[in-house]
Amino acid sequence: MDDIDARIVAALIKDARASYALIGHEVGLSAPAVKRRVDRLRAAGAITGFSARVDPAAMGWTTEAYVELFCGGRTSPDDALVHIRAADVRHFEGVMERIRAEPFVVRTRSVIVLSRLVDRADALAPLR
Repeated sequence: MDDIDARIVAALIKDARASYALIGHEVGLSAPAVKRRVDRLRAAGAITGFSARVDPAAMGWTTEAYVELFCGGRTSPDDALVHIRAADVRHFEGVMERIRAEPFVVRTRSVIVLSRLVDRADALAPLR
């Protein structure tokens, strides 16, 4: 991945719906050249897909938690961290019941987020 590829990826992280022409204007390439690079990055597995970021509050997901899973048996890894958004504490408890019912889950540890100080979804953009 060269510097132009990194700038294209950063532009897509910022706005995955941006046109190839707009991205091309930002990085100094034509729209077809940007499309070729994006296609190449997708084929190489550097770009794995495109998604929408939503406002959790607008979706009614007002409860947020991080749950550490401690797994047993042949499950790898031994523990994992899961980020959960739920409508309320009752909904969160229901999600936790389903998680704990999985045979590989030995125990869990939950931390409820009281308030989010920083939301850095754009932090995934490459720094160059």
